[in-house]
Amino acid sequence: MTDSAGIPGGAGTGGGTPPPPHGPRRRLLRWSCLGAAVVVLAGTATGWWLYDRLNGNITADNSAEAELRRYERERPANFATGAQNILLIGSDSRSGKENARYGADKGTQRSDTVILLHLPADRKSATAVSIPRDLMSDIPSCLKPDGTRTAPRYAQFNWSFEWGGAACTIRTVEKLTGIRVDHHMVVDFGGFKKMVDAVGGVEVCLEQPVEDTAAKAKLPAGLHTLRGEQALGYVRARHGLGNGSDTERMLRQQEFLGSLVKKVQSNGVLLNPARLVPLLDAATSSVTTDPGLASLRGLYELVRSVRDIPTEQVKFLTVPRRPYPSNPNRDELVQPDADRLFERLRMDRAVTVTPPKPQDTSRPASARPSGEPSGAPSEPAGTPTGTGTGPTPVPTFTGTTAGPADCR
Repeated sequence: MTDSAGIPGGAGTGGGTPPPPHGPRRRLLRWSCLGAAVVVLAGTATGWWLYDRLNGNITADNSAEAELRRYERERPANFATGAQNILLIGSDSRSGKENARYGADKGTQRSDTVILLHLPADRKSATAVSIPRDLMSDIPSCLKPDGTRTAPRYAQFNWSFEWGGAACTIRTVEKLTGIRVDHHMVVDFGGFKKMVDAVGGVEVCLEQPVEDTAAKAKLPAGLHTLRGEQALGYVRARHGLGNGSDTERMLRQQEFLGSLVKKVQSNGVLLNPARLVPLLDAATSSVTTDPGLASLRGLYELVRSVRDIPTEQVKFLTVPRRPYPSNPNRDELVQPDADRLFERLRMDRAVTVTPPKPQDTSRPASARPSGEPSGAPSEPAGTPTGTGTGPTPVPTFTGTTAGPADCR
């Protein structure tokens, strides 16, 4: 018996079962499965392509690694298992298209900015210590780019980078502080601008106008979101702002980096592929690192270990120093304050910072003497700064954090 449509047991009679998915329906199912497989494979291929591209962006500083191995016996031991010390070097190189606009390439470069970043074993804080470019330091014999070697010399700190690159700077820092440098990164002008642009700019509060022709910086007072060129001019500015000292410039650099940390930690960057991928691309193509960090995995592990540090625990300060007696345009360390700071970092002890007083902003930042009222906690006897006879106040240093700040 057939229904009115002529289909045996069809829907017209309410009996039987639907026909199997022959013909067009089966072909549609096959194409759907094939399409899904293609999407998965394409996503995997894109992921591998992106990983390979980002990984290949990074430049490994193999020459510095070889030079450091040559002097391994002279280098400090690592006293704190799990802690890491990373030297961040800002180069003023004029080589390359991005850097040529700031001056002629004379085949030399100096370190515009050097920051020793200490990451404790528990990764609950981070301490960034600026080392002034004009600090008088013992610079060891270093390998020059032409293959010759310099003689050991007492000179201003940033000459070490010009004479012997990252390896010479690392050895100078280790001799100065007694702290083992585990990794290093070098960033030039162009690389800095790329990273700032990749996060969508960095917010800064200017209490006074900035006008420095040499640094190509001209900004009115107030709250600003600085992008590449403006950001570079701001962190390089020295003349026509405040008292024109390198001290104030380092303070501005520290405040800028604090704002950059907050921006990178925000969901708007880390959870936004449109921002995160350009940031990774800019970062990997802009840095030269030791071989231990010269991979996307190495950099990712570093970022992952610090991404959850509260901004209030990201601390910035400058080594305690004062004008050098023989030349007031140079600096020297203030002792024993500097050694107290270096010892705490070397032994992975907490570093406490307090903001500079308004009347102190134009003076070199220095450690406050131990015992001065500061509300600092005490450590039990037996710590490196203790006498073994009782609790010793934790030394407090003048500095800032990446925590919130008001713009007045």
